[in-house]
Amino acid sequence: MSRVKFDANTEYGYEANLKILQGCFVKHNVDRTIPIKAIYKCKMQDNLDFLQFLKRYWDDNRSEGYYDPIARRKGSGPAPATKPAPPATTRTANAGAARRGTTPTTTPAARTVSRTVGGGGSAASAALVRENVQMKETITGLERERDFYFSKLRDIELLLQQAVEADPTLDEDENGIIKHIQTILYSTEEGFEIPAEGEAEVAAQDDLETF
Repeated sequence: MSRVKFDANTEYGYEANLKILQGCFVKHNVDRTIPIKAIYKCKMQDNLDFLQFLKRYWDDNRSEGYYDPIARRKGSGPAPATKPAPPATTRTANAGAARRGTTPTTTPAARTVSRTVGGGGSAASAALVRENVQMKETITGLERERDFYFSKLRDIELLLQQAVEADPTLDEDENGIIKHIQTILYSTEEGFEIPAEGEAEVAAQDDLETF
């Protein structure tokens, strides 16, 4: 882990990190070849396939103990980000106005914020923060569930493609199991509009490009 450059921002750095990961795969007998160039060139399908593999491998082999990423990095992570400069306050603006010889003013928005903070705004802000955290946790759970079922459907689709390639007659049988499974895989909900042919070609071209 100490050899990994977590703050890499060049293709050379990305390639070096991926080669380290490939070496770890070989060392631990993980039968997976990393498409290094395709990944650091941001090819969408290759990155998606590799991420799905990593997710499945993690789920199958992770330990139940606590994982401390900072300790595992052994201090080789990126330098801490500097704090942004605080925004100018109304008091600073008023002081500048006084130096210029003009009358300091307070905008209605500033007066509203001041009243809110002074009148129990902290409790309202805390409630909003809690609600925001809960929403993020819900979204994260939904995204994990979505990715899990998508990977399963993708595996089924690949198996069907392999079966048809091995025996093309399977795709010709309209009442066969292959056709029934494909009908379920490619069915759409009511109200869903399939993109026009031109739009579909543009979307397919975009998938072949970078993210």
